[in-house]
Amino acid sequence: MEFEFEGTVIEWRGPAPFYFVPVPQDLSDQIRALAKTLSYGWGVIPVSGTIGHTSFTTSLFPKDGLYLVPIKVVVQRAEGIELGHSVSVTMTLGPSP
Repeated sequence: MEFEFEGTVIEWRGPAPFYFVPVPQDLSDQIRALAKTLSYGWGVIPVSGTIGHTSFTTSLFPKDGLYLVPIKVVVQRAEGIELGHSVSVTMTLGPSP
């Protein structure tokens, strides 16, 4: 299942890389409904994502009723992403093929 959304980059002193994009509430609700079949534990869900021209794999983290997309440093550098930037995210749920 593929999702597209825009979000503002936030900082959270959880697991590295510290920059995340919150998944909007309506999409987080849809993902939560599928989580039991996708999660490999602790509520994290593997995804393949793209921001700009950069593709990456990561895992969504549940936080405060939403899911957060971690933005790896390599993606931050490649796309010039900084705290507070608005980014467009395309992601596919599940492990990468």
